[in-house]
Amino acid sequence: MKRESLSTIVFERLIASIHSGELAPGMQLPTEAELGAEFEVSRTVIREAIARLRSEGQVVPRQGKGVFVSDAPRRSFSIPTETLRTLPQTLSFLELRLALETEAAARCAMRRTEAEARQIRIEMESADSAYPNPEDVQVHYDFDFHLAIAKAAHNDYIYEFLLYLKPILVPRFQLSYVVASEMKDKYFDRIHAEHEAIVRAIEVSDPEAARNAMRLHLENSLERLRALARSTGQPTAAEPGAGSLFGSRL
Repeated sequence: MKRESLSTIVFERLIASIHSGELAPGMQLPTEAELGAEFEVSRTVIREAIARLRSEGQVVPRQGKGVFVSDAPRRSFSIPTETLRTLPQTLSFLELRLALETEAAARCAMRRTEAEARQIRIEMESADSAYPNPEDVQVHYDFDFHLAIAKAAHNDYIYEFLLYLKPILVPRFQLSYVVASEMKDKYFDRIHAEHEAIVRAIEVSDPEAARNAMRLHLENSLERLRALARSTGQPTAAEPGAGSLFGSRL
């Protein structure tokens, strides 16, 4: 397991300030630039942290004014990072992602612009251009490619939800857990073929093909982690009564 991501650290510090009253209801959050300077992180990190705060109902955006602490924080969807310490819970989490992203790919194929299709291919080629050592890369190293597809689906909820998932999901496992160094070329070739099938379906505006290609890609990813679970003697699904993935906040 990797250390918590920067955006998770920023999120947790901001939510602590909200809960303590330092950031009171109705108060405007500092700008992205100001928060970036305060936490010494990029604006992308700040956006990811604020996306999580929005998903939890802790802050609300106001057009042309900024982001404000919610007057009445709502009970909301939440995935605390501490619930993803085991493979079974992570597998359950990935099943949620699969359900969302298969439809996102189909919507993308129907709605994407030509410019967005080109950007998706660029993101794929960027992710697939190098064959790094598995010890140096995360299992979900291609997440920005998936984000580009979600953005081109033209559904802000889909895109923001995946943006919310990124700092939770990406740091989970190194690729070396599921593929040996001597098998890396074969592994990356297969992943590229899966990516290419998704991109090609989007480029020709075939939603059913895009849906099926994304499902195959994510099911294969799930199966690799299920194989890891089996090899280490862990269950391949969360045990009944083992605790909710969403804690008590759903």
